[in-house]
Amino acid sequence: MKNNESKRVESLSKWYLEEQLDFDKRLIRYRYETIKPKFIGKHCLELGPAEGEMTQFLINDFEKLTVVEGSHELLEKIQDMPNLIKVHSLFEDYEPDKLFDTIILEHVLEHVDNPVDLLKLVKRWLNPEGRLFLGVPNANSIHRLAAVKMELLSEPSQLNSRDIALGHRRVYTPATFIKDVEKSGLTVDEWGGVYFKPLSNAQIQDNWSEEMIEGFFKLGQDFPEFAAEIFVVCSNN
Repeated sequence: MKNNESKRVESLSKWYLEEQLDFDKRLIRYRYETIKPKFIGKHCLELGPAEGEMTQFLINDFEKLTVVEGSHELLEKIQDMPNLIKVHSLFEDYEPDKLFDTIILEHVLEHVDNPVDLLKLVKRWLNPEGRLFLGVPNANSIHRLAAVKMELLSEPSQLNSRDIALGHRRVYTPATFIKDVEKSGLTVDEWGGVYFKPLSNAQIQDNWSEEMIEGFFKLGQDFPEFAAEIFVVCSNN
């Protein structure tokens, strides 16, 4: 079973290296900018960094940053830094030797077979006063709601072609996301949205001005329920 999951993770690395758009990377930076003010402590764990788009920013925020990635090919793409520890492992096999002040799982839960079990495991790695940051795509994003009206999707949580290419197993709504988090025993201290996205990433990248791209990032903060992505800040309390 674990061997199959390892092969699955490795097979998905091609998308990040060959098909990822510049706007996809832009959204990662927007995720980072949204949660950065809430970071605490000196030691951070990033689970599922892929090729390190967010890692390149996180490395400047913490005294020590540990990243755990299931794809060896993607992990090798992350630049070595003095304060960076790179670990090639499935999350279920990872055994940290310390607790972390900040833990980040951005766009992980939609990929894994059992997200609640993973969260139960990860919460044991968090310092008692630490913070856990989770982010996922939002089924209630305006572009997905429009796709239902256009009869491209039967309902907002249906996996589309991009979800399948990325190996997504589910698409969360804010309600189902928070429900899974709370099932794990974590406390949701805050939630919000990242980016108001009425069109596909490719359409935005090809047709929007810089002012439009920035403006819709700010708009997402006002309409979290319908933003492209949703995040929660959790604690063990």
